Amino acid sequence: MMSLSVLVIFVVTMMLGLPIAVSMGLSAGVVIWFADMPLSVLAQRTINALDSVPLLAVPMFIFAAALFGASGITRHLFAVIQMVVGRIHGGMGHVTVLANLIFSGISGAALADIGALGGTQIREMRERGYSDEFATGITMAAATIGPIFPPSIPLIIFAAAAEVSAVKLLLAGAIPAIVLAMFLMAQVSVMAKRQNLPADTTPFDWAAFGKCFVVALPALLAPVILVGGLVSGWFGPTEVAGVTVVYALLLGTLVYRELTWTGVVAAARETVHSTASVLFIVGSAALFAWVLTIDQVPMKASEFLLGMSKNPYVLLFLVNVLLLIVGMVMESIAAILILAPILTPALMAAGVDPVQLGVVVVLNLMIGLLTPPVGMSLYMVASISRLPLQRVVAGAMPWLVPLVLALAVVTFVPVVSTWLPNLIMK
Repeated sequence: MMSLSVLVIFVVTMMLGLPIAVSMGLSAGVVIWFADMPLSVLAQRTINALDSVPLLAVPMFIFAAALFGASGITRHLFAVIQMVVGRIHGGMGHVTVLANLIFSGISGAALADIGALGGTQIREMRERGYSDEFATGITMAAATIGPIFPPSIPLIIFAAAAEVSAVKLLLAGAIPAIVLAMFLMAQVSVMAKRQNLPADTTPFDWAAFGKCFVVALPALLAPVILVGGLVSGWFGPTEVAGVTVVYALLLGTLVYRELTWTGVVAAARETVHSTASVLFIVGSAALFAWVLTIDQVPMKASEFLLGMSKNPYVLLFLVNVLLLIVGMVMESIAAILILAPILTPALMAAGVDPVQLGVVVVLNLMIGLLTPPVGMSLYMVASISRLPLQRVVAGAMPWLVPLVLALAVVTFVPVVSTWLPNLIMK
């Protein structure tokens, strides 16, 4: 009865226009009040949810991504990749995918990638004659690589919610991210032929490339150092976030010398704002999930799912359908925090590796960033490109094909997610 009440209040408050985090916290608080539970439970459950070592990585990754953007590092990355693949038809699409793949080893978040790279990517494509729909679409689609490739903020949050090894989960995202990048580049090639997309006609200059590569090398080494440290065991998820911040500060001040005190303060402000939003969602979702837990919703959900089928692939298919719908109407972090504790026990009982499940859940919800009405990438890119939302949505639609194909591979080929962490951590 409690779970039904909290769900009804949650839906009603969302329909009234309240933010998702407020709706979750308010619905849980009202149910706790009417159930005559001590109101101290509100503070206890919220603090317990935030008192998590893996969650310390979240503000540091946000801060590092902001520092890299303020240091001009993203500009150097974009320039060297453009010299390599820009001469292919539709080359700026390939540049966008590869730039996001490299930057994802630094930022760990889709919106951070769009904020750091999106403006440059869209401007460069417009200047070379690409349509606004293509430019905005590939910018949003490529940004979904960030939350899959380590280090990944959504994977860290899933690990905390589902009580799974954060290191194994981060390692599990590496190969799926590369698979996703390959599907996106294949889509770029198809659209380049159909739309006769332009290519960079500037003659290749080895001297200019060598100079550009040397300048960009410290930035290119960032994901190698960070992921290498994670793989080798030198850093845990939290430590690698701290190292990322230090590396960004050193590159910005000593190597590129473009990071000013004003830039650091602006990055810190952005971090505080973004972190407050994320942690408010985490605290509210913890209350919401706790009310569902004491009413035995996870156990009932497990029984229901296992009653439908005990075939892990059938269950993963059903979970994908559910998550694709949830991703259209719910913010991804909130969805992870609510659904991870409910889905994980049922699918583990059916033989699904929780590491694979984490990658499936996060990739699925990242697709939701490109779907209305709550796709945050749509709104962010519409703001950056200064285009009507309808045109941005139209630009996103073709890119759902490679994203869903990549999701199918990750879902039905478990070794794509599990091979690397099992190899390194066995």
